[in-house]
Amino acid sequence: MALPLFLPCAAGVEPLLEEEIQRILPSKILYPTRGGVGLDGGPIEVMKLNLHSRLAMRVLAEVAEGPYQNENDLYRLARSVDWLQWITPQHTLRVDTTATHSPLKSLNFAALRIKDGVCDVMREATGERPSVDIRHPDLPLHLHVGTERASLYVDTSGESLFKRGWREDKGDAPLKETLAAAMLAAAGWRGTPEAGGALHDPTCGSGTIAIEAAQIACGIAPGLKRRFAFERLLPFTDDDSRAEWQRQKSHAQARIHPSAVPIYASDVSFRMVDFARRNAERAGVADAIQFNGGDALERPAPDLPEGLPGTLMINPPYGERIEVAGKAARPSAEDRDTPDDFFPRLSAHWKRAYTKHPAGWTAWVLSPDMKLAGSMRLKESRRVPMWNGPIECRLYRFDLVAGSNRAPTGQDTASRGPSQK
Repeated sequence: MALPLFLPCAAGVEPLLEEEIQRILPSKILYPTRGGVGLDGGPIEVMKLNLHSRLAMRVLAEVAEGPYQNENDLYRLARSVDWLQWITPQHTLRVDTTATHSPLKSLNFAALRIKDGVCDVMREATGERPSVDIRHPDLPLHLHVGTERASLYVDTSGESLFKRGWREDKGDAPLKETLAAAMLAAAGWRGTPEAGGALHDPTCGSGTIAIEAAQIACGIAPGLKRRFAFERLLPFTDDDSRAEWQRQKSHAQARIHPSAVPIYASDVSFRMVDFARRNAERAGVADAIQFNGGDALERPAPDLPEGLPGTLMINPPYGERIEVAGKAARPSAEDRDTPDDFFPRLSAHWKRAYTKHPAGWTAWVLSPDMKLAGSMRLKESRRVPMWNGPIECRLYRFDLVAGSNRAPTGQDTASRGPSQK
């Protein structure tokens, strides 16, 4: 059973997601578009993408598509699907709806008509109908309505793929795992001495960047510690499909290995460091990360082997997310803006502590401040557009080179990912 698949992702991540899918499914023809990447695939591709994709939000399987003018057309679209191939009356369902310039007045009513269409098909065929479960449905459906056409998808992932299954302890503004993975992918960090080298997050919070990096460095599939909606759906519950799913998980487990590079994480809040340690234990990477407390403005650079380069990867506090703590904190707890001197002092500390290493350090900073380079008094060599939820940001690259704040001569400053903007 091959269907059109669509993997949505955050804006700006589409080229990185396309590269990732090519690594997971090398022989597949891909259709990148705004907001995600499409391809054709069956149960095996659905399993592999859910298990291995770090950048996609979900894996959606399109089951119906067509023109519409009103909710009755959507009802007929839902009735065009043979739902007996997907569920039994004992299964539950939920319909979520998104729209782009749709003429419909109520998306809730549109979702209701899709639900009616599914239930009527099942009742006419079996005499029973499935029930609705808005929290943990067996069959999560996603309806997208445009100006004239509608698409109906089975969400094979269930919970969003950023939920890796290990995060229980979190702070005030946790970074989504998919965004952390996108930051690492944009930086070309692969967890090897040749691709990024060592990694240090000096504002680690609950540990998302360091844990995501450690899983990459250790070859741990992001979906290995969670369950997916497809595991309860009929195309995936026959004996052959169950055996294939177990094979894929076993192969993923067998590919886990020790990290080839050191990974460091620290935070000014010892409470957050404890959270990060516990999250790392659940993620299976506690031994791959060295956690420390300490202010990002004072903590010395990790001591690396002479030939090993280092990558600083940080998502520092900013006003829309969380106030800055430590040496740069302002006296008033009500002032949640980043202190004016935080970034100049951070860059000054980097110049003192990180430019002495022979192999060099590269710093990547996620920030909504379009003038961050000026604030840091550094020359950025690249900036990549990214979104932290609703906040438009840039991922800035700074090359920390002894005696200069500019990129080394001949270094490729636009080598991967989205173009500089």
